[in-house]
Amino acid sequence: MRRVCFLLKVRQDRITEYRERHATVWPDMLRALSESGWHNYSLFLRDDGLLVGYLELADGDFAAAQAAMAATEVNARWQKEMAPFFESLDGDRPDEAMKPLTEVFHLA
Repeated sequence: MRRVCFLLKVRQDRITEYRERHATVWPDMLRALSESGWHNYSLFLRDDGLLVGYLELADGDFAAAQAAMAATEVNARWQKEMAPFFESLDGDRPDEAMKPLTEVFHLA
């Protein structure tokens, strides 16, 4: 099992709507995530817009999990709708801007 953590920055003026959107994630998006190997996926949002994402992958291959999601139609729609919520994507979709942090400690 590989644990993956990443950071993104939600625009300050979109935080409330971002929270609302994630309270009602589309069922087909949830299904695609599960089928693509994303498990125990959580997003944590600080009041200043710092977003911390965490997920676990049974096979440990984050690039493969991202590619599996990128191949789904629902992900393309979701990323298009979510892109305006983020700062500094440099043309990337939000899912393409997820860069895993290096784990330096874990207590099991």
